[in-house]
Amino acid sequence: MANDSPKTEKEERTWIEEIEVSSERLKEKVESLAAEASVRRIRIKEPDGDIAVDIPLTIGAVAGGAIVLAAPILALIGAVAAFFAKVKVEIVREEVAEKENEEA
Repeated sequence: MANDSPKTEKEERTWIEEIEVSSERLKEKVESLAAEASVRRIRIKEPDGDIAVDIPLTIGAVAGGAIVLAAPILALIGAVAAFFAKVKVEIVREEVAEKENEEA
């Protein structure tokens, strides 16, 4: 029996964006980014460009519909914010699009 339904294939597209955040808003911004479904990694960079914190978002846990970051990571973010007035936040996003393939 032939299956005439088209097959779908997932196509992933990854891109990086960089924003500058003041130290007062750093924790709030990281928590809001962590809650976004398309964000896969957050890197906090020092003013000289070195990466201070690299957060893969597989370490967060879903609690009540929101992402909860581990306490040590939040403490580290607080320490980075204490040393610098402004930091750059690099956001790695991933988009998954479904592509239909028709077999003849």
